[in-house]
Amino acid sequence: MSTISKKWIWFIPPINIAAEGLHTAIPLFVIHLGGGIREVSIMVAIHYGAAALGSILWGKILDRYHAKKAVLLVSFSVIILCCMWLYFTNDLGPLYVVAPLSGFFLTARSPVTQMLVMETSMNNQWGRLFARTSILSTFGSLGAMLIGAVWSLYFDSRQYFAICAIASAVAFGISTQISKTHFHIELHTIAHSVHGIQHAFGHFRLHHHFVFPKIPSIHDYKHILSILKGKVSHEIGFLFLANFLFYFGSNIYFTALTPFLKTLKLSDSTVFTLYLIQTCMMAAIFFVAPKIISRLGEEKATMLAYLPRIVGALVAAFLFTMFSGHVLLSFAMLSMCLMVVGFSIFTTANSVLLFKAIPKGFEGTYLGVNSSMIGMGVFGGALTAGFVATTFDYTMTFIASSVILLGSVVLFRFYLRHRLSEKSIH
Repeated sequence: MSTISKKWIWFIPPINIAAEGLHTAIPLFVIHLGGGIREVSIMVAIHYGAAALGSILWGKILDRYHAKKAVLLVSFSVIILCCMWLYFTNDLGPLYVVAPLSGFFLTARSPVTQMLVMETSMNNQWGRLFARTSILSTFGSLGAMLIGAVWSLYFDSRQYFAICAIASAVAFGISTQISKTHFHIELHTIAHSVHGIQHAFGHFRLHHHFVFPKIPSIHDYKHILSILKGKVSHEIGFLFLANFLFYFGSNIYFTALTPFLKTLKLSDSTVFTLYLIQTCMMAAIFFVAPKIISRLGEEKATMLAYLPRIVGALVAAFLFTMFSGHVLLSFAMLSMCLMVVGFSIFTTANSVLLFKAIPKGFEGTYLGVNSSMIGMGVFGGALTAGFVATTFDYTMTFIASSVILLGSVVLFRFYLRHRLSEKSIH
């Protein structure tokens, strides 16, 4: 690893402290200001909608100007301003601006990180450096939850935004040390590296799963449209639809989770602690998932990943409200840990499956279509969580999450069946 890579890589933990802190604290702050699941679902939806748009625009800026340092400094500056704005706000209005702003600018760090990895190390070292950035990201997430759990014992969620601002300022300071690289890699190069794809799709919970080396057109959705018309032009259309439902159902769960925990009268500190335990589980599975996948294969590993995800949603639907005290917290931990176990295995195996399924020379197009399907799933899941919870209740919300995940299983089975039939023909 070169000297430059040792400098830039350390911005990752502090900005992840800020990012993960914002993702957790904003829903808590919405509830603190008198909002409910409806308001939280809108905040989450516009946050991820802006993140998807940001992935497209930041990619274009980076490819045209190669201004990685400038992009980081601008984005971290805006995050600092967003955190300070939240610190001083007393009503929900400004959050409808901060939520999309933070989503748009936080997503800038992902393509910059991927490009810096590829520009500051030999290609046979990409896998190792991507793994290191993922580990540092996880440590940042752990730090955010640990700080939040302790901080919330003494202060409300408003003061926590000052911590997020300080962490962003530290990341800003480290980013000023980034020097120009000797050569430039275009964003579409990520599409040709399985390490880059796994990094893009392997972060905590639902963040940063947007890769747009090429902006898809209507024609690029032909494999999905043919399935909707009752025909199958390529089995990858089933994989796109399965991924759409996976993220749709998953984000119903994650959007409803924090407001639901607060309706059970849990403190902010307890909520942060539950997310800390979940993040620890995610860090542990990070090391185990590749071994599971290498032993079972990507197809069986993906099918296996659905089981804990669906069971986790059902535990939330039926067992959360039946108990209280330590038993309730035990089931909450079980549900949340099951969700990230399934998520870690799924995203790792699915990224390899996607990489193998994409025809050579069409990586940018297919990754753009897949990312747009994920984006629509995340956006739709957030809004659906708010609608179902306010129309019915949280039990029905988590049931809806599990049913949609089951639908994703069915579509993935269709993908495997058509893929095997194609292999037998050839």
